[in-house]
Amino acid sequence: MQQIIYFNNKPLYLIDQLTPEIEEHLHHEETVFIDELNVHTVKAMIHEMEQSKILRGVFLHNDVNALLNSFKKRLVLVLAAGGFVHTKNQEVLLIFRRGKWDLPKGKLDVNESLDVCAVREVKEETGLEKVKLDHPLTITYHTYHEFGNHILKESHWYIMKAEKQNLVPQTDEDILSCEWVSTDNLSSYLENTHASIADVIKEGVSQLTNKRSGK
Repeated sequence: MQQIIYFNNKPLYLIDQLTPEIEEHLHHEETVFIDELNVHTVKAMIHEMEQSKILRGVFLHNDVNALLNSFKKRLVLVLAAGGFVHTKNQEVLLIFRRGKWDLPKGKLDVNESLDVCAVREVKEETGLEKVKLDHPLTITYHTYHEFGNHILKESHWYIMKAEKQNLVPQTDEDILSCEWVSTDNLSSYLENTHASIADVIKEGVSQLTNKRSGK
């Protein structure tokens, strides 16, 4: 099992076993490796991931869920939800926010369910009026600093279906444009997005491709 937490687009791999890909990372001095779980090692890993000389981290423990929970307890957890929205013609809804291509998402309101939050945020941020929730896609984690707190955002992503509609970017959320992009033309957009968002898009496209091919 593997889970990734992104620190400024740098991956921290939480794993329960070493794979050839992960072992390759361990040969580089820009990688920090820890294999003992306690309060001090979690704090040490967070500190190391904030250093500019470190490009990635690897934390090995036999229980990845326990490992992830230890970071949730150490950082300030914020829940969010968003959508990977596609049309029947294999077009994906992207937004351009703060200089990066992104997917519509937002924080969970009090007493709101994650799926309801995801649909609400998609509609609010893009002006989309008709959208159908399909199924959960993936969960991503990334960190940032806000008002003196070190935040861990847990974002729940859902695949959604929609007809191609006119879009209205939510400018008060710093969204400058919304676009329908063919899955065949995503490469240039992926070059200018956050690492966690790239993971969501790739997983979404993979599922669409597999469904189309009957896998």
